[in-house]
Amino acid sequence: MEHSLKQPNNQILKYILAFLGLISLFLGVLGVFVPILPTTPFLLLSAALFMKSSKRLYNWLINNKYLGKYISNYIHHKSISVKTKISSISFLWITILLSIYFFVEKLIFIILLLIIAIAVTWHILSRKSTNKK
Repeated sequence: MEHSLKQPNNQILKYILAFLGLISLFLGVLGVFVPILPTTPFLLLSAALFMKSSKRLYNWLINNKYLGKYISNYIHHKSISVKTKISSISFLWITILLSIYFFVEKLIFIILLLIIAIAVTWHILSRKSTNKK
């Protein structure tokens, strides 16, 4: 993949962008396990920040055995694998419904959680499906 973004000359700015990329990467990895936290947007942000700050970090991310597929599928195919869709939506609804049942008492928060779950489900389903992981 070619670098279309121009890298900054300022070394301090590169460190700041790399640091922000690491934070975004952490949030993206966390999003694998926390259903209302999106994975792909944070990984895409990390890739963009690494592209501008560190070729080494960028190459590591897009070639990573576990995370690279999210970025590659989204960038090249604008798609999410069927397996990822099924597991993401299932985990999302199980977690949301358990949270509502065990922890949330106020109707407004229940409605908010359901709206978030519906919106995330719609977003996931709106992406093209691939058979790739």
